[in-house]
Amino acid sequence: MKISVITAVYNNRDTIGEALDSALAQDHPNVELIVIDGGSTDGTLQVLQGYADRLAVLVSEPDRGIYDALNKGIARASGEVVGFLHSDDLFADASVLSRIGAAFTDPEVDAAYGDLLYVSKDDPLRVVRSWRADAFTPGKLARGWMPPHPTFYVRRTVYETLGGYDTSYRIAADYDCVLRLLGRGGVRAAYIPEVLVKMRVGGASNRSLKNILRKSREDYRALRTNGVGGVAALAWKNLSKLPQFFMHRASA
Repeated sequence: MKISVITAVYNNRDTIGEALDSALAQDHPNVELIVIDGGSTDGTLQVLQGYADRLAVLVSEPDRGIYDALNKGIARASGEVVGFLHSDDLFADASVLSRIGAAFTDPEVDAAYGDLLYVSKDDPLRVVRSWRADAFTPGKLARGWMPPHPTFYVRRTVYETLGGYDTSYRIAADYDCVLRLLGRGGVRAAYIPEVLVKMRVGGASNRSLKNILRKSREDYRALRTNGVGGVAALAWKNLSKLPQFFMHRASA
């Protein structure tokens, strides 16, 4: 089956090439790479033009943020399955998309996800935090559980039916989307118990106290909007991250 991988980028010339190289190295035989650039001015577009003949779609134009860019990518995707590779992330190895494709050979599976490693911004070999997702059950959502969004792949028809990213969220539209799909949408998800993506630390949601507070407010709104929970779920969501900082040390 065809898998569409969408990368949204804005002014990230230093790592976008590494991200695309890890996608192009995948051994899955049918991958569609879609890049949505927000009108970069730092040389990112020049890097992207070097990959243009290997991209199914390359768009460079102003947008209203990353979630607007991801929606543009979904609208242009033709694969049966859609996922994302952020411009400073890497696939863990060359067979990640093959394992994801294998999960979707089960017609009962609407979504699939795996584990995530947070790595140093300057040294992707240095693990900072490990996120082991575990198998999904609906009750976990009320305890603040969510799958690592960079590993979350979904049938395109699910987005067509249940919608993509609500751009009124600036930081937590991915959480809102996951709650909508796995909660109210009843999407059936398969867990792949392996590391699928390496994510560099320093994401937008954790860059400042202001962003952390904004993310908490948006997370709470997403929980309430999707009828999953409230303050307790938000507290569990934040507390559940603490063991991730020690897990990689135990397995080192």
